[in-house]
Amino acid sequence: MAATAFKTIYVEEWIDGLEERESWLRKTVTTKANISGTTAVFLVADSGSANAVTRGADGLIPARADSNTQNSCTIAEWHDLPRKTGFTVDLSQGDQRQIMQLNSMGVLNRKIDADIIAQLDTATINTTPAATASVAMVMSALTELGNNYVKIEDEDAMCGLISNAFWAYMMQTTEFANGDYVDSKWYSGKNKRVWRWAGVNWIRHPQLSGVGTASEKCYIYHKDAVGHAMDKERVVSIPGYNEEQDYHFVRTSGFFGSKMLQNSAVVQMLHDGSAYNLS
Repeated sequence: MAATAFKTIYVEEWIDGLEERESWLRKTVTTKANISGTTAVFLVADSGSANAVTRGADGLIPARADSNTQNSCTIAEWHDLPRKTGFTVDLSQGDQRQIMQLNSMGVLNRKIDADIIAQLDTATINTTPAATASVAMVMSALTELGNNYVKIEDEDAMCGLISNAFWAYMMQTTEFANGDYVDSKWYSGKNKRVWRWAGVNWIRHPQLSGVGTASEKCYIYHKDAVGHAMDKERVVSIPGYNEEQDYHFVRTSGFFGSKMLQNSAVVQMLHDGSAYNLS
């Protein structure tokens, strides 16, 4: 016979699982578009690289037309529908209805970032071959963008999207980590998910293509490089209860799409992050 008969005590608070719940990239792209039905159209307008001209032999100034490029993307519907029985909700640890809502919105936010990353992956300008991160790699990418007439001095619109391995290598450079050169004192302060360095707003993101491999796809780009359209009026997260079958549900729905607008405003930095893959 046992000398003790302890009872199990369940704490109502829960610990968040290790997954992304926020969209970090929607703020780094252009979100203004003309939406009609299931199509969003982004207009890119310029002179078509025109040069100034002198009068012709007839005394007239040659006329030209501006370049107006309409980029269309399809707005698709995306959903997440968690469902739990009334028995599960009532007798499980933690607020299961709130957990469903938080997780479901996280699913949609991850899809938004994946949608934007898929467009960045179509970039054709890259640093090759794949190498570990360095100041030289960053400067090479910025130089290419500057040569493509990208306004790299427009700090609010310049974005860097990198892996955690890329960040780890940069932490070992004086120009990035030494408090004598930058405002962010990495080794004596807190880690940051978003920060500004070298005139670029950097974001560490675990969803990048090839993350943890010898060919991670990291980026520096201008906000005008990619367009993202969302029908905000149709973004919903609706909790509900079915009395007949006794189950709770949350339907989270969004209607959005992304499109590469200016390939010359993106540089893909091929990065070897394999040395930091411990799994």
